[in-house]
Amino acid sequence: MGALLWSCSGGDDYTYVPSELPGESEETVDDEPEITDEELLDLTQETTFKYFWDYAEANSGGARERYHPDDTSNSANVVTTGGTGFGLMALLVGIERGFISRDEGVGRLEKILTFLESADRFHGAWPHWIDGASGDVIPFSTEDDGGDLVETAFLAQGLICVKEYFKEGSDTEKALAEKADTLWKGVEWDWYTQGDNALYWHWSPNYGFNINLKLSGYNEVLIAYIMAAASPDYGIDKDVYTAGWAGNGGILSSNTAYGYPLLVKHNGAENYGGPLFWAHYSYLGLDPNGLSDEYVNYWDVNVNHSKINYGYCVENPKNFESYGEDCWGLTASYSRNSDGSMGYAAHHPENDLGVISPTAAISSMPYTPEESLAALRYFYKNEDKLLGPAGFYDAFSPEYDFWVAEAYLAIDQGPQIIMIENYRTGLLWNLFMQNEDVQVGLNLLNFSY
Repeated sequence: MGALLWSCSGGDDYTYVPSELPGESEETVDDEPEITDEELLDLTQETTFKYFWDYAEANSGGARERYHPDDTSNSANVVTTGGTGFGLMALLVGIERGFISRDEGVGRLEKILTFLESADRFHGAWPHWIDGASGDVIPFSTEDDGGDLVETAFLAQGLICVKEYFKEGSDTEKALAEKADTLWKGVEWDWYTQGDNALYWHWSPNYGFNINLKLSGYNEVLIAYIMAAASPDYGIDKDVYTAGWAGNGGILSSNTAYGYPLLVKHNGAENYGGPLFWAHYSYLGLDPNGLSDEYVNYWDVNVNHSKINYGYCVENPKNFESYGEDCWGLTASYSRNSDGSMGYAAHHPENDLGVISPTAAISSMPYTPEESLAALRYFYKNEDKLLGPAGFYDAFSPEYDFWVAEAYLAIDQGPQIIMIENYRTGLLWNLFMQNEDVQVGLNLLNFSY
């Protein structure tokens, strides 16, 4: 740590006035502020925290699906279940870092958990989207109007961290911890197997299991199997994991890119790996350090995935402007449509549209610290374009006159503040992994950790 970075706009709290060297005039001295790596990590966490504090959904306190600073009414009442799970963990970081007081954090968490208690649930699972004003499901699509097991798993990961953080606190905090524990334990994970040896993503009171999307690796859904195995009342057995997630060994890959073995077969992206959020969402609480099942070591999977994504951007086979050692990171995010409008795309090396998503490199900080810090310095160097009211904007493209998606998504902001904290202190990893139910689940699935 301790490298220096020069800011373009000087919009942060750190200022530096250099001494004039002999023979230098005032005009030739670079008077832009400098910032250390530690200060830059602080800045990134604190500004990103605002997404979940200042720009949360007003009634519920939960995380809004999206926030557009130039159109604040856009989806103002749409709460995202998974993003709210990320938000719970971000609030714990905010307390630890002093962005808010412990009492302020407890108050907001109580508000969110009370909302979740009364919101629509479907065999214990929350929907993808919830109306923050009423608690009613907002359909994600026609048949996706019920329980979303993966979003629920992301939320459960956060609830467990809340439980562990406050379980030895004051009477108020212990009650909050108990509420978090009760909420996640009400999910009927076994219902979502349909009696098969697999978990399924969706169930609707109107369409049943019509979507019929099996959770199978490799992608972002490992955490659903961990939570299902950990459940004391609605658990699964190991056969569900072995056949469902691991495909009875079909999850393995012998492919290599940029000198790094992929180790697992990334669904739909088997040559270079999928979007980088696959290395983030399941591992915000679940610590991949030394985490192995009978097939693979997940730390190696995530490090190699991140380094392949980085290697691809450095090679830059499509010759996109500015791609390189300090400008990299492909993942699902807002994107630039061919007509210049803003859309959405799952960016990865086999679907490279010339769009960089800051969350990709920043959230990979534990896996590729040097490469991620280089990218973070690049983003900050261009802070006049990229740094907005709730952290770095969701996506940008130097290829197209430095086009920027001046908007935010909860599921992109959350992993940044959380994974930076895991890189710095291991806070969320330690909380999640110390949970006794989680340990029971990991042991049931024959994990070493």
